Amino acid sequence: TGGHTTEILRLLSCLSESYSPRHYIFADSDKMSEAKIRSFEQKRSETFSNSQFTLDRIPRSREVRQSWTSSVVTTLYSILYSLPLTYKLKPDLILCNGPGTCVPVCISALLLGLLGIKRAIIVYVESICRVETLSLSGKILYYFSDYFIVQWPDLKEKYPKSVYLGRIV
Repeated sequence: TGGHTTEILRLLSCLSESYSPRHYIFADSDKMSEAKIRSFEQKRSETFSNSQFTLDRIPRSREVRQSWTSSVVTTLYSILYSLPLTYKLKPDLILCNGPGTCVPVCISALLLGLLGIKRAIIVYVESICRVETLSLSGKILYYFSDYFIVQWPDLKEKYPKSVYLGRIV
């Protein structure tokens, strides 16, 4: 909530208008992201007149300090909720940056690819605040993403599949 949204919007501000429509997916308990996204898209529409986007909410896969056991159940529920949404959107690219909400969406996209329905490229950008260790989402998506971007050289050394581009947000 908030920080991850700010980071992803900074990344999106560098994208051309050919990345349209954009589909934002965030947790149903996230109260801040929708306003930030709408503000960002309003400013973007001043530059790109044909700017299109959608907003979708899914159940949060894991709350802060939620037990690991119950996290499995809530994450499975989020994946089941994400599957029809991912099927409907059939994204070409998923750009995500760390909140737990991205894991069910990425898993849903992977399942669509495995079923031969639609393969999406998954780009994961680890949060700037992750200097020495990966987030839980990063630890999971490191193995499944097409591109795994870190913003600190220490993480590149620990995770050789990653791509270090310096600080990008």
